[in-house]
Amino acid sequence: MKLSVFLCSIFSGLLLWLAWPTMSLTPLVFIGFTPLLYLTEKVQHRGKYFGWIFFSFLIWNVATTWWVGNTTVPASGVFANSFNALLMSIPWLAYKNSRRRLPETVSYFALIVYWLTFELIHQTWELSWPWLVLGNAFAMRPGWIQWYQFTGASGGTLWVLLANITLYQVWKRARIYDLSWGQLLRQEIWKPAAVILLPLLCSTFIHPTPDDPARKISVVVVQPNIDPYDEKFTPSSVMQQLEKFIRLSESKADSTTRYIVWPETALFPQGAWEHQLNYQPEVQAIRRMLLRYPKAKVITGAVTMKQYSGTEEVPATARRMEDGTAWEPFNTALQIDTSQNIQVYHKYELVPGVELIPYVRYLSFMQTLALDFGGITGGYGRTPGATLLTNPADSINIFPTICYESVFSDYVADGTKSGADLLMVITNDGWWGRTEGHRQHLQYARIRAIETRKWVVRSANTGISAVIDPAGNLYQPQPYWEEAVFKAAVTPRREQTFYVRNGDLLSKGAVIFCILLLVHAFISRFIPGLRHAENNG
Repeated sequence: MKLSVFLCSIFSGLLLWLAWPTMSLTPLVFIGFTPLLYLTEKVQHRGKYFGWIFFSFLIWNVATTWWVGNTTVPASGVFANSFNALLMSIPWLAYKNSRRRLPETVSYFALIVYWLTFELIHQTWELSWPWLVLGNAFAMRPGWIQWYQFTGASGGTLWVLLANITLYQVWKRARIYDLSWGQLLRQEIWKPAAVILLPLLCSTFIHPTPDDPARKISVVVVQPNIDPYDEKFTPSSVMQQLEKFIRLSESKADSTTRYIVWPETALFPQGAWEHQLNYQPEVQAIRRMLLRYPKAKVITGAVTMKQYSGTEEVPATARRMEDGTAWEPFNTALQIDTSQNIQVYHKYELVPGVELIPYVRYLSFMQTLALDFGGITGGYGRTPGATLLTNPADSINIFPTICYESVFSDYVADGTKSGADLLMVITNDGWWGRTEGHRQHLQYARIRAIETRKWVVRSANTGISAVIDPAGNLYQPQPYWEEAVFKAAVTPRREQTFYVRNGDLLSKGAVIFCILLLVHAFISRFIPGLRHAENNG
């Protein structure tokens, strides 16, 4: 018994890891949770059950995202993987409890509800980590998930859980009734087959509407390959880095170019005041370049700082100068052209522990504890509400996402809903080195393209830069850790998908049922008639 439990715990973690991008064994995700379903029935002691579940999720997290510790503070990765495994165990503990008081079928429903609720919370609180949302497992299989334009990635989560539950039920019935393989195929296998194959079949009939050829534009994407540890944040090399950006941009730009896209923190790695941007030598050099390409705009990452006037509402996270003036640093995207109007977007979804100390407004003394990845020390500020970079002359609105933000389904959908025609991802994935981190990050952008049916233009400091069409197909991916620049044709698109218009209805519905299940659990403690007779689970 102990050996079988041990093996189930290990196998579940390994199956989920092998199914994940970019390990490529995607179908394994449909059986990855079946060992945990078996554990739930066989392990009666709650403490031991928690230990085995946690161990399984720890294997999955460490094997899949071990690279988060590939920083100057390796202990951060140990904490992140352990803490995320702990959080993943909570829905399963709730499911275990449900099996003691609810019919089996209802308890399976509860598991789905609990997990979807967990994923939603894990994308909205300040300890967010949506990297392992189950629906992300299909990032390398865009042809399987064209229906994400209706459900978002949470539809994939539902698909995974239903497939695991139905397959486990078939295996369980085969053991109970001692079914032969022939009987199993005739009587039972159609259920999981339908669950797995119907979404695949639907996907073959769902396609994005064709692009409007009249709206096609030319963009230039720059991948400078500047080492973030040894070069990028060195003050003495700032102007040399700018010269590289301009040289690469001019090698591909021409009179038809509409956008030149540079990666995260390409400008002002040590920070620049937003009210003085027009006077910065970097901005002036960019404008001199743009005089040769009058239709083009540069969209670039930057580190900026904002001073708050006496009439502005000052965030609780703001810092203070010696004279009492409030200010905040931001991880920023800028749109620069030959006019004096620089458009500014502030990154909102910040990386916990790196760019953001969670709930620091209640623990202000921890403000400076965020990991120092060059540039500004301590956490960044946040500006609520999606800000689009607009181009009235060409009737184009761009929603820029900076690095980690592109992993958030709901956030990108909300930004697109405000009127975006084109998505851009500017990032610096060089912190993680030659690990799976930058490859997974690229693949997730394909899901955002399908959910929103927008072209995605991706500029990554060390790679992988690329463009992605509304069906999730990848074009011109550049080699990692190599200097590169390329020109691409993309089409701004005005349509909005069902998912963009309505948001994540599956997860919102799950939250409602989760509340009802918790209320039922609370009341059943005091009204014995509501309790379901305990079963072997």
